[in-house]
Amino acid sequence: MTWFNGAVLYLLVWWITLFAVLPIGTQPVAEANPEDGGWRGVPKAPQIGRKAIITTVVAAIVWAVLYGIIASDLLSFRTGWLALPEN
Repeated sequence: MTWFNGAVLYLLVWWITLFAVLPIGTQPVAEANPEDGGWRGVPKAPQIGRKAIITTVVAAIVWAVLYGIIASDLLSFRTGWLALPEN
């Protein structure tokens, strides 16, 4: 895997992890007034910085596992049980 492929894979894993982490621990504002700029669905304290750090750590672990699988040729279409039959 080249550095570019690794960076793209990490970016994809990071965004997927972010969308999985975002709803954790959020509670909506109970009495929000739309005239003041608030809305019912807005979370009280979104803690985006904390969630970004958690996302980065979890994505790094998932990326390391995926990199290990890809680098080891465990799942390969050229050799192994996933290989296409030769003519």
